[in-house]
Amino acid sequence: MAPIDRRLRVFAWMVRRQGSIAGKTEAEVITLQARRMPDNVVTNFIFGKVAPGIEASDRSIPGPGGDIPVRVYRDPGTGGSGTRPLILYFHGGGFVLGELRMGDWLCSQVARNVGAVVVSVDYRLAPSHRFPAAVDDCYAAVLWAAENAGSLGAGGPLGIMGESAGGNLTAVTCLLARDRGGPAISHQVLIYPATDMTSVPSATATTPFLTAAEMRAYRAHYLADADPSDPRLSPMLAEDHGKLPPALIQVGEHDPLRDSGVRYAATLRAAGVPVRLTEYVGMPHGFLNFPGLCRLAPQALAEICAEQKAALVRT
Repeated sequence: MAPIDRRLRVFAWMVRRQGSIAGKTEAEVITLQARRMPDNVVTNFIFGKVAPGIEASDRSIPGPGGDIPVRVYRDPGTGGSGTRPLILYFHGGGFVLGELRMGDWLCSQVARNVGAVVVSVDYRLAPSHRFPAAVDDCYAAVLWAAENAGSLGAGGPLGIMGESAGGNLTAVTCLLARDRGGPAISHQVLIYPATDMTSVPSATATTPFLTAAEMRAYRAHYLADADPSDPRLSPMLAEDHGKLPPALIQVGEHDPLRDSGVRYAATLRAAGVPVRLTEYVGMPHGFLNFPGLCRLAPQALAEICAEQKAALVRT
């Protein structure tokens, strides 16, 4: 295996000291959720920022548990409302952490390079809002976006993308859209997704950003007493994977969720769904969130944009 960059190891150590939920009480987790990422030169370097020329606007949309905050990214100089694809993004964070700021770099780059309108969804988080709150919010957001595409400046096909927990929510939302009669989704991007919640993958001591203890904590806060074999938790265990949107699945070589993505790719292919699976050598979980530190983050972004262009852009 290729070694993990030393900068990432140091940064992972710092993040774990400040933000790990392993061993924290529910009250401590809720306090941690209230912290917001500062906007400064250091954070903009590590996590990236909104791409030049891209408009990012915040609004709220109706959801099953109240208003859902979303952030809309678009290039004011690209295309018209009849041609722009519409892409929904679900952030990661183990269903417990995460905020709209996490998607600024990825969503704005997709908006610029694909020419899409991108809607990032700030779904409800556990432990205050356990399963199926996040699922319900994400599906409601997709319905809303499809119904309001014209007012958003989009009119092309609909795609979804998400990373980690957001990758899980992306896969689940595609299943729900198929089984509930819409909306029609033309492409899905699953970035190091969690697809089977019935067990916790093993994580070695050298795995940055995601340990077995943290995965158990995320799972406990999100699931509570829910059945982990429910396909809305474990899309891998759905009875039927046919007629789902074509997928791009990206995994990292050092990610404990690597096998989860690889297995889901095989499951989709067995059901006749076109899949592109890419493993990024030397990369840990979450590498796309750190474009300033991960040398392969720009390559992964380029692959996402190329696949979305091929699937969603009308010529």
